[in-house]
Parts: sequence; structure tokens; C-alpha cells
Amino acid sequence: MKLILNLLWLVLSGVWLAMAYVLAGLICCVLIVTIPFGIASFRIAGYALWPFGRTTVERRDSGAGSAIGNVIWIIFAGWWLALGHIFTGLALCVTIIGIPFGIANFKMIPISLMPLGREIVPTDRPFATR
Repeated sequence: MKLILNLLWLVLSGVWLAMAYVLAGLICCVLIVTIPFGIASFRIAGYALWPFGRTTVERRDSGAGSAIGNVIWIIFAGWWLALGHIFTGLALCVTIIGIPFGIANFKMIPISLMPLGREIVPTDRPFATR
């Protein structure tokens, strides 16, 4: 079932969202200081491309640096990506078949706003990193 959902997601919104994250990652990697943001963006691009069967959990070793980095991320890239999830989710919720994908888009908004200090894990072991 996860394979079917992921394939439909890929066609309906996954490619476009992943491309947005890759673009944000490339822009962040151009500047040396923002390379950690670029790496986080590439990690989320993989999650946006194939989200079903995976979830995000908070990392135990993240600290004040992640919190400060998340504030910087929200200002420069996070809110653009969150708006992309909101608009895509609303567009998908117009049809009955698209409602689960719209809800999945809405669930990705928190990680698009605050990617640092989060880890993407399979859903069969969401608390393995805690």
C-alpha cells in the first residue's frame, strides 16, 4: 500500500516539492555559511519525494544551535517551502482522491519550517532514535 501511495504522491506533488527543496538546498550551498541548511534541505527533498512509510522524530542531541538555525531557516527559506505545502495541500484536497495527499502535505509543514534537529526514520521504528 505504501508503494501505491508513494507512486501517486510522486506524480501528484512529490516531484515538484522535491525540486523546490533541491533548489533551496543549492541556493544554501552556494554560500559557505549556509551549507548545513543545504544538507538539511537535500535530506527533506528525499522525504518530500517518497514520504509514505517514513516519519520525522526529534534528535536528542540537537541543542541551541539547531534552534538558532531553525529561526534563520524560517526567515530565509522555510516559509516559502511551507507556503508551497499549503497551496499544494489545498489543491489536492479539492478532489476526494487527493485528500490523503493534501493531509500528508499539511503534515510536512512543521519539518519545512524547522528541519534542523529532526531525523527522518521508517515508520516501523519511529522511536528508535530516542
